[in-house]
Amino acid sequence: MRVAAVIVAAGRGERAGQSVEGPKQYRKIGGEAVLAHTLRAFLGCPFIHDVIVVIHKEDKSLFAQAAGDYAARVTCVTGGPTRQESTRLGLLALKDQAPDHVLIHDGVRPFISTDLLERVIFNLTPHIGVLPVLAVSDTLKAAGHDAMVSATVPRAGLYAAQTPQAFPYGPIMAAHDAAFAIGRSDFTDDSAIAEWQGLPVRIVEGSADNTKLTWAKDIDMADDRLSQRHAAFPDVRTGNGYDVHSFEPGNGVTLAGVFIEHDRKLNGHSDADVALHALTDALLATRGAGDIGTHFPPSDPQWKGAASHIFVEHAVRIVKAAGGRIANADITLICEEPKVGPHREAMTAALSKMLGITPDRVSVKATTNEKMGFIGRKEGIAAIATASVIYPGGLPE
Repeated sequence: MRVAAVIVAAGRGERAGQSVEGPKQYRKIGGEAVLAHTLRAFLGCPFIHDVIVVIHKEDKSLFAQAAGDYAARVTCVTGGPTRQESTRLGLLALKDQAPDHVLIHDGVRPFISTDLLERVIFNLTPHIGVLPVLAVSDTLKAAGHDAMVSATVPRAGLYAAQTPQAFPYGPIMAAHDAAFAIGRSDFTDDSAIAEWQGLPVRIVEGSADNTKLTWAKDIDMADDRLSQRHAAFPDVRTGNGYDVHSFEPGNGVTLAGVFIEHDRKLNGHSDADVALHALTDALLATRGAGDIGTHFPPSDPQWKGAASHIFVEHAVRIVKAAGGRIANADITLICEEPKVGPHREAMTAALSKMLGITPDRVSVKATTNEKMGFIGRKEGIAAIATASVIYPGGLPE
């Protein structure tokens, strides 16, 4: 069966108070927007094929920034004045895909787990919806306008509803259309609309972790929770790069951004700085962003003779745009000549400036190839680079 999801994130979040970060779905918890955590959970579920995100018309730039790489994997639509209307518009966006089932989820429930998603999906049938719930554990009281308790409400058979609420797509779309046609906008959730239209809904066990962030204190608690988790499992990524260039007649080589006089030069892409080419690939690897040839094709004449620090600085911008912090960079040059030692300090300074890190986080080493192979025959130079970058958030569970 084909399963889609509609994530509703068009609200203003007024109960959470004002913030320079915007409505609560865009506020940072654990270094990322609330909505980014929600998207990760749904995009990481192998049983969900299409994801629609419904946002406010004024939040396009906020969404693009919050979603990052996830934005290209979802369909973003503009919502309406109420959650109910926003949901209907999200469902309408799925008409061409015509999924068998659809999950409808609050964008501000970022702790939705894979287990709960699968429990909801696996309980779907062509004619029955699924509602995750938690049994009410508190004693419930009824009170009048005078604030005096009038009764104790039996809690047996009472449940607190969560999302995602899941339904056969055709029937829930028809139910929303029917409510829209008569101007009803007072339903508190989608299972209420399903009940109104006679669509059966089965309950399944929800999750105490699947909380909805409503108040400012909820966001603070979520941030504390994720910060503690990320402290234990930080998102540290390591990338490797390798490059090699042959010698040709010339008057010097550029290595790690430093020109060294020599009786030959290196032949290749741009100024053929093997160290910086390898480092560029290592940095790009931490984002899964391809390699140097992806961003700077050697067939493009504009890069002929270009200074390779351009490539490193481009990779650094990609890393920093994702919130990454470069922890260290390590480069090993493999050559018989020229001698690297006398230039190591200048290389370290150049790399420190390019990467925006202190010199003690930069390592430049050199070794020979013991006169073996093309390097041993002094036909060229190779370089190996390793970069470690720490990104916001923690490791996926």
